[in-house]
Amino acid sequence: MARSVYVAGLGPGVGKGTVALGIVELLSRRVAKVAVFRPLVAGAGRDSVLSVLQDRYPGPVPYEESFGVTLAEATALVADGRREELIGRIVERYREVERRSTAVVIVGSDFTDKIEEGRDELPRELAFNARLATEFGSVVVPVVSGEGRTPESLAAAARSAYHSLVDLGATVLAVIANRVPFPDPAVTGLPVPFWAMPEVAAIAAPTVGEVAAALDATIFTGTPGALDRDVLDYVVGAAQVPTVLQHLTEGALLITPGDRADLLVAASAAHAAGTVTLAGLVLTLGEPPDRHAVEVIERLNTGLAILISKADSYHTIAAAGRIKAELSTPRKIEAALGVFEKHVDTDELASMLDVARSSRVTPLMFENDLIDRARADRRHLVLPEGTEERILRAAETLLRRDVADLTLLGDPAEITRRAREIGVEIGGAQLVDPAASAWREDFAARYAELRKHRGVTMDLAYDVVRDVNYFGTLMVAAGRADGMVSGANHTTAATIRPAFEIIKTVPGLSVASSVFFMLLADRVLVYGDCAVNPDPDAAQLADIALSSAQTAAAFGLEPRVAMLSYSTGSSGSGADVDKVVAATALVRERRPDLPVEGPIQYDAAIDPAVAAAKLPGSAVAGKATVFVFPDLNTGNNTYKAVQRSANAVAVGPVMQGLRAPVNDLSRGATVKDIVNTVAITAIQAGAK
Repeated sequence: MARSVYVAGLGPGVGKGTVALGIVELLSRRVAKVAVFRPLVAGAGRDSVLSVLQDRYPGPVPYEESFGVTLAEATALVADGRREELIGRIVERYREVERRSTAVVIVGSDFTDKIEEGRDELPRELAFNARLATEFGSVVVPVVSGEGRTPESLAAAARSAYHSLVDLGATVLAVIANRVPFPDPAVTGLPVPFWAMPEVAAIAAPTVGEVAAALDATIFTGTPGALDRDVLDYVVGAAQVPTVLQHLTEGALLITPGDRADLLVAASAAHAAGTVTLAGLVLTLGEPPDRHAVEVIERLNTGLAILISKADSYHTIAAAGRIKAELSTPRKIEAALGVFEKHVDTDELASMLDVARSSRVTPLMFENDLIDRARADRRHLVLPEGTEERILRAAETLLRRDVADLTLLGDPAEITRRAREIGVEIGGAQLVDPAASAWREDFAARYAELRKHRGVTMDLAYDVVRDVNYFGTLMVAAGRADGMVSGANHTTAATIRPAFEIIKTVPGLSVASSVFFMLLADRVLVYGDCAVNPDPDAAQLADIALSSAQTAAAFGLEPRVAMLSYSTGSSGSGADVDKVVAATALVRERRPDLPVEGPIQYDAAIDPAVAAAKLPGSAVAGKATVFVFPDLNTGNNTYKAVQRSANAVAVGPVMQGLRAPVNDLSRGATVKDIVNTVAITAIQAGAK
C-alpha cells in the first residue's frame, strides 16, 4: 500500500498549497511514483493547486483521474441525502490513484460550510477531511494560519487543530503554521512536531499577470517576464507628480487614469533611475496612453508591463485588493520551496513518513537530490556572467533555496539595474567588478607567476585577470570561491582554458575530462567523455573511466563501467579495439574493486537480453551505469542521439579531474540547467 499524507487547511487562504508542494518535493527525492490527489475540485477549469503540482512533478496518474468529485457533483449528492455515496465515490477514485503510486499527497478541500443560495450544507470541512483521511489510511498534516495572530493565539490554534482532528479519529503527523508574523514561535502541549513558516511576499503577492487576468485588463505592453513581477503594494495616482513620487513603494503597481501621461512618464523614469522598483502600471477608464508618452517610456526601457482596465480607478483598486495569489510561476514555486525547506525539519519529516528510498533513480529524483545535497553542505560559487538574464534568474532560485552562496561578476550597478529590469531578487549575492576589485593586483601576481614560463608579464597579467572567466577561476584558486560555473555567454574554450592554466588537473591524472548525466525515463546514466578530449590514448581513456566512475559514485550512482567499442569481448580486432583493451586492463589494475567490462558494444552494455547472449556472467554487461566512449566523435554524437531520440535530459558537461570544480554551460542553457549545474558544482566542491 502506498504511503499517503493528507494536507488539511484549517480555514481559507492558509497556504496549504505551499505545504503540499514541500511534501511532494521531499517525497520526490526518495520514490519514483509520487501522485497528487484532491478529493474535491471546483469543476470550472483546471484546479490551480493540482495543476501546479502535476506540472512540476509528472506522476503516474493524469489530471482527469487525480480528483474525487467536482463541487457540483458533491452538492447534488448531499442535496439528495447521499452523503455516504459521496464519500464512497471519492474513496474509490483515491484507491485507483493509490494502486498506481508509491506515495500520495492529498490536498484537502477548499469548499465553504454552506453552498450558495441556501442549499443544503455539505459536511463541515474539518470533519469531512478527517473522515476522508481515515478512509484513505492517511496521516494528516493540518495547516493553520499565523496571519494576524499573537504567539499565544497561534499556540492555541495549533493545539486546537491537533485535538480537533484526533477527536475526529485522524492520525496527525505534525502541525504546520503558515504566514507567521513573528520569529520562532514556541508551542507547548503538542505530542507531535510543530513548525512555523513566515509570510513571504514573493509567495503571498499576486503577479502582474494575475492582476491583469482578474481585472480583465488589456496588456498594452509587457513581456512574460514583466507579467511575472510580484505586486507588493497598490498606489493610486490621482495627485500631482511630486506627491505621487513620494508615495511610490517598492514593488507597487501604480493605478492611474489613462489620461495622466505625466504620472505615467514620471513613474517610469523613477523606475528606470532606480529610485524605486515598480511592479507595473495600470491605466483606468479604458484610456490608452498618449503616444508621445509611450515613445518616451520605450526609450527608458523599463521592462514594465502597462495594463489598461475598463473600470474607473476606485473599482479597479477594489477589485485588485480581492485578488488571491496562486503558486502560478516558477519564481513563486521556488520561493515556496525555499521557505518550506528553511523552516520545516525535512529530515525529521522524511523519517516520520518512513518511505524507503527507491533503488531506481528517476530524473526527477536525481535533480531534486542535487538540490538537497548541495544545500546540506553549502558552498560558495562564482558566476562570471553576472548581467545575463538566465544567470540572474537562476541566482534568485539558488539563493531562495539556500543551495549555495554566490558571487556574481560584473559592474555592480549594471547587475543591479538588469536584475531590477527583469524583476528578480539577488540581494543575498556578492557583486564584484573584476576591473575595480581590490583582488585584481593579487590575482595578476598569481597569474604572472603561474604563466611566467609562457612569457606572461605582470602588466599582461593585470589585463588578463580583468576577464571575468580568468577572474572567477582565480577566485577559486585563491580560495575565495569553491567553484565556478560559466558558459551561458562564452564558448567552452573561454570557460575551460583558464581552469587548465590556473587550477590544473589532479595529481596522477593525465587529463581532465567531462561527463554528461543522461536522465532517462527510468534511470540515470553517466556518459564520458563527450566534450573535451578528441582522441584519448589508452592511458588517458583509463583516466577518463576512473574519473567518470568516481563522479558517478559522488552523485549516488553505483558505478559499473562499460568501456565501449564496436567489438564485444574478443569478437573484433584492430587498433581501436586494442586501445580499449589496454585501457580496460589499466582500469582493472588501478581499481580492482571497480566493476568494469571492455571492450563492449553499447547494446551489450545496456540490454540484459543482449548481454546474456554476448557476455553471460558479466558483472557489468546489461546493467552498466557508466559508459566510456573511445573518442569524442563517438561520445558527442551518441549523447546527442540519445538526448533527442529518447527524449532524455542531458545535464552537463560536468568537468572532472580538475583540482577544484569549474563547469561549462551550454550557450543554450535554460535557467533549470544553470541551477542543476551550480548544484553539481557545489557537490563536487564538497567532495574535494
